[in-house]
Amino acid sequence: MVKKILLSLLTLVILAGLMLRYSAVPDDFPADSASAKWLERGAADVDYFDVTLTDKTRSTQANGEFKGRDFRRLKTRIWHPSPMHGRAPLIIYSHGFMSMRTEGSYLAEHLASHGYIVAAMDYPLTSYSAPGGPLAKDVAHQSDDIRFLLDQFLSWNDEPGHQFYQHIDDNRIGVAGLSLGGMTSTLAAFHPRKRDPRIAAAVSIAGPSVIFDDTFFRDTSLPFMMIASPSDPMVDYQANAATIPERVPGAVLVIMADASHTGFASLGALFRWASNPDAIGCAHVVDKLEKTAEERWAKEIGSALDGIVDMAQPELCRSELGPAMNPILQHRLTTLAVFSFFESHFALGVADKSAAKRFLHDQFPSEHPQITVRQQEASQNL
Repeated sequence: MVKKILLSLLTLVILAGLMLRYSAVPDDFPADSASAKWLERGAADVDYFDVTLTDKTRSTQANGEFKGRDFRRLKTRIWHPSPMHGRAPLIIYSHGFMSMRTEGSYLAEHLASHGYIVAAMDYPLTSYSAPGGPLAKDVAHQSDDIRFLLDQFLSWNDEPGHQFYQHIDDNRIGVAGLSLGGMTSTLAAFHPRKRDPRIAAAVSIAGPSVIFDDTFFRDTSLPFMMIASPSDPMVDYQANAATIPERVPGAVLVIMADASHTGFASLGALFRWASNPDAIGCAHVVDKLEKTAEERWAKEIGSALDGIVDMAQPELCRSELGPAMNPILQHRLTTLAVFSFFESHFALGVADKSAAKRFLHDQFPSEHPQITVRQQEASQNL
């Protein structure tokens, strides 16, 4: 009898796994569409490895019962084409609050198959496994973590015998990230005093920007794209994304209707059965943000002279959630936007750059009713 019960339970587990694996998957894009072409995996095989890097020049602040450290430990995953040929563009991906370095793996794998090197760190205090629990205000130190990682890559590029020796193109370095990672990418690319001038393009996916006024973006001319959803309950669209084309010269805003915040993460695919993955995401994020709810920590990022607005932490997830798109479809649309944006600036040929720009601005929104692409006319050629 016991064996029959165990066999039945095992059968149910297997069936549930198969349903999760093969069900609730959206149809492929039409084979003759431009989107299907841009979503094709590249010709390169993709490999990855994990490495733990330590920045001994900077400390990790105390956090609850965690007493702090006199260094910053950065567990890093690196995706790359295998074998390596020539010099590749490098993208540093930053995860969101209480997430991890594998958050954007679907993006990293696609880019690496097309010849990019992609790296992502577990940030010391904003990751899911942070000692003392995730601490949002440590974002103030994460742009320097990016600087440290870029230093590491460029030292490998100059190190005979290293697998990345002479394989990194220091003129094609980009940053991208989701949510708090989008904010990190924006800080690394634009902060008037702390930006890294080696960064040549930046993408923020549903990243907070309300604390950045026009002054923040004034002194840096850099290709920038924001991807955002008007239905995002965690990062308010009107306050953070709607005015990006006006605030950032030449910036591209990709508006993704009915997208969830959680659905931008790789892990969001597990919640494709849910009406809206943010029902799960909101509960976890709001709970972890409570410990800094009363703090005004924007000043730790910079002052009014830097274009930083000292404001209280915004309230999240106040509105009722409607149905959201399938996270797998959301991943595909995000991949198309991010890949074509970077190719429009990092492709080696003029024709390839033009094709990428044409897809992003014209074909992409025409093939997908969920997508609108905005860019100020006067800034089109910046």
